[in-house]
Amino acid sequence: MSAPLHMVKLCVGADVVDDLREWQGGRIAERRKAGLDPRPRHVTRMWPRRSDEILAGGSLFWVFRGAVLARQRIEDLQEVIGQDGIRRCAIVMSPEIVLVETRPRRPFQGWRYLDAKDAPPDIRNQSADTVTLPPKLAIALDDLGVVAR
Repeated sequence: MSAPLHMVKLCVGADVVDDLREWQGGRIAERRKAGLDPRPRHVTRMWPRRSDEILAGGSLFWVFRGAVLARQRIEDLQEVIGQDGIRRCAIVMSPEIVLVETRPRRPFQGWRYLDAKDAPPDIRNQSADTVTLPPKLAIALDDLGVVAR
């Protein structure tokens, strides 16, 4: 079996991973209350052409202020038709947000594919007390060869 294909996306409106957790927690509660599938989702305009590879174990890696800091496993891709009649893709994810080793990432629009060999590894021994350094500091420490975990 080949390595899964991932996606990477800017986490617009969130400065740190806890911002994403808080925002998704609110959406999960709303969807659960409405009797809908509560899993977090991100709706995007473009449908991934390599969807089979993504659904074979891929994750969505989130970029916060210039650095990849976290990921969520992609569980499904669902068609969503907007009020404008345009077909879009809902990326349905696991609610678990996994911290990863900090990797710098320049700004881009939309999302990009991320090969497994280029994906940052998970941070081991995560807990609710795990401290995330500000992305710029983590990148600077990484550039100096200092392990910032």
